[in-house]
Amino acid sequence: MNLEQIKELIKVLEDSTLTSIEIEDNEQKVKLFKETRVSEVYAPVQPAVQEIAVEAPQAETKPAAEATQTINAPMVGTFYQSPSPDKGPYVQIGDHVTADSVVCILEAMKLFNEIQAEVAGEIVEVLVEDGQMVEYGQPLFKVK
Repeated sequence: MNLEQIKELIKVLEDSTLTSIEIEDNEQKVKLFKETRVSEVYAPVQPAVQEIAVEAPQAETKPAAEATQTINAPMVGTFYQSPSPDKGPYVQIGDHVTADSVVCILEAMKLFNEIQAEVAGEIVEVLVEDGQMVEYGQPLFKVK
């Protein structure tokens, strides 16, 4: 593959709704990715945050219920904790995230979509395994 062919692939990627292109022949393998927000993915999106009370206030103690939120899958796909197999996970238990923090990738139909937290707080639990298929709306992380 020559430089002109690669430039043409880059233009195709930029001008389309695709988030990645991968071309392989006997000699070379080229992978191109473009960074996207989840809102660019054409799939029904449900709010990614769901609040649930961890413990109910008791009459004998001060009513200080600790609340957690979940980061939910905005689409069906394969869950990946890291951008590639040789890199570390985007987030781990104990990490603090903001609404714009990328927490994982969901692969759907060979498109890799970066998923943002959409909430701020500390990751307290990872609810799915790396490489696991997830459903639309399935909780992926617990955030406190």
